[in-house]
Amino acid sequence: MPAAISRNISAARSTSGHATSSGEGSSQPADHAAATPPSAGIPADWGVQPLQPWHLPLLDDPAFLPLQPLLQRAVLLALPARLIHALTPRQPLAPQVLVATRMLFGASLPLGLVVVRPLNRTGSCWQVQHLRLARGLEGDPGRRCVAVALLREAIQRTTGATSWIASAASLDTDRQAQLREQGFQPLRTDRIWRWQPQGQAPQPIPSELQLRRLQRRSGPLLWHLEQAACPAQLRQLLDRRPEDLLDQSQNRGWMLVDPCRDQAVAGVRWLGDHPGGGHDVELSVHPGWVELVGPATELLLQRLAAELTPTEPLWLACDVTQPSPHQWLEHLGAEACGERILMARSVWRRQERAVVHPAMKRLTALLEPLQPRRRPVPSPLRDH
Repeated sequence: MPAAISRNISAARSTSGHATSSGEGSSQPADHAAATPPSAGIPADWGVQPLQPWHLPLLDDPAFLPLQPLLQRAVLLALPARLIHALTPRQPLAPQVLVATRMLFGASLPLGLVVVRPLNRTGSCWQVQHLRLARGLEGDPGRRCVAVALLREAIQRTTGATSWIASAASLDTDRQAQLREQGFQPLRTDRIWRWQPQGQAPQPIPSELQLRRLQRRSGPLLWHLEQAACPAQLRQLLDRRPEDLLDQSQNRGWMLVDPCRDQAVAGVRWLGDHPGGGHDVELSVHPGWVELVGPATELLLQRLAAELTPTEPLWLACDVTQPSPHQWLEHLGAEACGERILMARSVWRRQERAVVHPAMKRLTALLEPLQPRRRPVPSPLRDH
């Protein structure tokens, strides 16, 4: 059994406030050991460690069961991901999972887990995909401390990340507080819609547009579309390239293209499997083509649903400040499933001063007499 990283709850509380109120995180390393006793209600023999194969049969709590396919995939891809990271500068796209456990009667008892993944190849932006705590911790005073420790450990382990994306239900004030403690700030509020395909008649393709599948050649078109539809602040944090969209979506997507300008005006792509069943998808419409919200966007959803699993629902997130998509989805028969707050955390790092080689100093001193003399700037005349 691999040794767990010793984690003290009082240290988690004292260091969780490193992030500033503007969402900038501290670049100081976390203290991985503390001599003070843990807080009341929390066992002293618990720690956080990466997911291992022997964890899978232990993660049988109802809170973890929907994530079993994702956890199994993370275990299988752990070794290839390390090899890719060691041989190439490309950031592995496999999710990273940390598990909080405690020792009880000589056995390891999972308390919670966090799943994080990079959103681009450079690894500059990461997402907190899932943060789950065992059902047995409900009402426990140490529940919040376990969540904070998982978040802190995930952020500290990912040294190359400059921004983080996370989400919390609008009514989940505890999760929002946990994210705020780590420097996350709200960006926008989305309403979640669940659309179940019912075998509707296929919508016709608009006469002036072309329907294209998402692939390597058409990836830049969808990238430009999402750059135009995404808010500026979120676009800067995500720091995505066309290849990042292709990696995440696995070439599962469709778009409507204006052939005259060779520009994608609407598109939909697959984001991943939804824990509640079905698929998370992202629908983008160019700000100058909002009239396409309707039969044209329904055509895109139909094509993607037929490519994935026609009997499983699609889950979409739409900004609450844009009324037209919500009215269309309600008319389409989609079910509103609450709201979530998208939060982000950016890390500020101090720029290290470049070290000047002594030989460069000597060369600069040698060439200094040859530099043109700077003429003094005349001062303005003053009235006496």
